[in-house]
Amino acid sequence: MDKKVAIVGAGTSGLVACRYVLGKGYSPTVFEALDSVGGVWAETMETTTLQTPKVFYQFSDFPWPNSVTTLYPSKQEVVDYLHSYAVRFDLLGRIKFNSKVVSLRYEGGASEEEIQAWSFWGGTGEPFASKGKWRLTVEDTVSHSIKVCSCCSEMLTDITNRYINIQNLRV
Repeated sequence: MDKKVAIVGAGTSGLVACRYVLGKGYSPTVFEALDSVGGVWAETMETTTLQTPKVFYQFSDFPWPNSVTTLYPSKQEVVDYLHSYAVRFDLLGRIKFNSKVVSLRYEGGASEEEIQAWSFWGGTGEPFASKGKWRLTVEDTVSHSIKVCSCCSEMLTDITNRYINIQNLRV
């Protein structure tokens, strides 16, 4: 069975989550409101630089390119690095750009008590519900059309809840 995972956001954490679940054999879809990867880095001021030395802000299996020689890379160098990571691990095809998640809803199969206890994980330690699914409402940020994802996700990873305002979050 193809296990679907919805990931909200294609910043650093969203890219890592996508790669991880792919490696576990799951089928992730990343919903990104912008037209590129990078998360908060894609929207920060051009004069912003990395606030820590780059060695502390790199993927363990994907070093900074030799072309980045400064200790504190620029905003554009960070965005380029994240894009290179997505290309290297073939993640771009999993990302729906210009797709802002405006509401989330867990539907069916679990009572409020089960939801509160997270027992809808099946009691097996697996992150997939045996009943019920997440339904996402997604806005196309170019056309402003709204689409309810009919291919519900068994698992939801909300990477960006700190940075976006998702209305009507119901579990």
